[in-house]
Formats: sequence, structure tokens, C-alpha cells
Amino acid sequence: MKTKITLPDQLGHWGPYGGRFVPETLMAPLEELTASYLAAREDADFKSQHEALLRGYSGRPTPLFRADRLTEHAGGASIYLKREDLSHTGSHKINNTLGQILLARRMGKRRVIAETGAGQHGVATATVCALFGLDCVVYMGAKDMRRQALNVFRMELLGAEVRAVSSGSQTLKDAINEALRDWVTNVDDTYYLLGSALGPHPYPLMVREFQSVIGHETRAQILEQTGRLADLLIACVGGGSNSIGLFHPFLDDESVRMIGVEAGGRGTKLGEHAARFNNRGGGRPGVLQGTLSYVLQDEQGQIAATHSISAGLDYPSIGPEHAFLHDSGRVQYLSVSDNEALEAFQTLARLEGIIPALESAHAVAHAMKVARKMSRDEILIVNLSGRGDKDVNTVAEGLGRSTL
Repeated sequence: MKTKITLPDQLGHWGPYGGRFVPETLMAPLEELTASYLAAREDADFKSQHEALLRGYSGRPTPLFRADRLTEHAGGASIYLKREDLSHTGSHKINNTLGQILLARRMGKRRVIAETGAGQHGVATATVCALFGLDCVVYMGAKDMRRQALNVFRMELLGAEVRAVSSGSQTLKDAINEALRDWVTNVDDTYYLLGSALGPHPYPLMVREFQSVIGHETRAQILEQTGRLADLLIACVGGGSNSIGLFHPFLDDESVRMIGVEAGGRGTKLGEHAARFNNRGGGRPGVLQGTLSYVLQDEQGQIAATHSISAGLDYPSIGPEHAFLHDSGRVQYLSVSDNEALEAFQTLARLEGIIPALESAHAVAHAMKVARKMSRDEILIVNLSGRGDKDVNTVAEGLGRSTL
């Protein structure tokens, strides 16, 4: 189904989803941020600075690679990989942080705070703060800090202060809570650099726009390589930034199907997965951390515990534009289990010499399943959102191997 809405309304709604559900003390900072962003997106100098950093600092464009051995292994459609893992810092997160750090400087902010789950957004934030000499504080759940120790050390090497969050599930949700509390207290000099396409308006719009470089490049590259658009796009979906970045430039192309892959975890019961669109698994519309979207919750409406082998996919909610695209039918959302992701992680490494992030491995796993059901003249593109250095200890544990 073709969607007709590409921009939210003035209050940040895609259909019923989105908006601003925040304390009154954050309304003025959000209004200031919105006005600054809308002015910046029309400023030719701002856009040229961002594009220059994407090229000269981050290394864009990233390649679109035809994975011949993976294609042969799966059978069926040709599988292409959009290599966001080759971006500076190792994931797509740098696209957004470069845009937002320019906005923070434009607004005169000297202190930057961020949240992180798998650590890739934290590393990307620490990186751009080092580049421009800004103070950086990153909030990270204590559980995530243990399983992503490499990224914690990378952030500290880059000069960031990493603050452990020991409340709640000690994961991304709780890190966002602490970052929001910090912002409320320090709005005058602090910029909150949110990492995914969620939270209160204008963050879902802003992050999508900064990440859409992925889809724009992919369109040009597949046309150059094959002379036509792909039949199917696949990307993993945590908060939703890498996937919306790939999908958005193709939303008006009715011939292009799109699949977002959520974390199926280790089971279908509430608390064993992070599949927000699984109604039987507790996912239904609700408000979390400033926005209305699908949220995993129990029968009393309390935010549910989640699980994923990937620290970047275990968030209990999802970006509001994804909720709209789900309800409209334009994008299909499915889930992949921990074990399937582990198998895909190993398969891609052995067949193509590419070690993917566990988040990305979810998308690869589904791509292999669906490719074999497609014809050999069809084209499938997977957004390889990040590299897997950060995940090798988790994978070793999952395979029953000693940690490194």
C-alpha cells in the first residue's frame, strides 16, 4: 500500500502516532530545537557542511555489495548488502551524530548528552564531540555496559564520560530515562543528541532525515549496478533509525517491498522478545519516553521487560513513523530469534568475510529465508547497519565458547 504521509504534522504526528508527551520543562527546549532544526534544514551552508563531513570524515558513500556466495547459499534472489558497517565508527549512527552535532554548535550548546544501548550511538556521539571539542556524557545501562565493554572503552578513549544506569532493566530504556532527567536539569547549556527515530518531536523526523542518506545512496547505486530498483529492502528495527533511513526514499515506489526485522528473542511470551508489533506478545499503542507508538506492556499497561541477544534491539517501543507504516501496510514487520541471528552472524562471516553486528544479523537471517522463495531475477537489499566487533564476546557466550 502506498503511504501518503511523509512528514508529520506541526505537533509531530504521523497519523495518530508521535507527538510530545514530556514534562512542561522540556516543551520550551523542544520548541527551540524544532525551530533551529527547521531553519538549518533550509540553510545551504548547514547542508553543505553536513555533506562534506559525511564524505570526508565518515567516508560516504558506503558501498552496495553483491554478496555472491551468500546469494548462492540462500538460493533465489540476488542479495546485496548496503555496507553501513564501513562507515567511520562502524555503523550508520555517525550519519545522525554528524548532523546533530552541527545543530548543537549552531544553537551554541557546549555540553552534549546521549543514551546508548549497543554502544554504537555512544561511540558516534563521543566521536563527533571529540571532533568539535564539546563535553560529552553518555548514559548506558549497566547490563549493556557489561556486554558491550569494548564500546564503553572506546567512548572513554574518545573523552566521553560514560554513566552507568542501574535502575530498571539496566538497558536502553533506562539510559534514555536518565538522559531526559539530565536534560531537564541542564537545558540552558546542554544538547540532547538522541540516537534513534523515536522520542518526542522533532527527534523522529530529524533522525530520519539525517539517516535518509542511506536510502538515497542505495537508490543511485542499485540503478547504476542493475539498471532498476530492488524488489525488496530488509533492515533490522530497534528504535528504527537505520531502517527508516533505508526505507524512506523508497516509500513512493510501489514496486519495492520493505520488511523491518524485530528481535524475536528466545520465545513468544512477554519478556522473552522485543517484537513490538506482535500483539499476542504484548505490543499495542501506548506512550513511552515522549512519544505515542507501539509499546510492549502487560495487561495493566506497565512497560514490559524485553530480551534480545542484541543490545541494540531490546527497546520496548519503536519509532512513531514505523508504527504508522505498519498500520498503513506499507512496511511489513517480522521477527527473528536469537538463534537465527547467531546462525546468520556466522554464515555471513564464513561466506563473505564480513562480521556483522548482531542487530544486522537479524536482517541477514530473514533475508536468507525470504531470498530462497524469490526468483533468481529478483533483487533483495539488506542494510548491514553495523559491524560485529562489539558482539564477539556475546556470540562466543551464545555458542558456548569461552569469552575472549
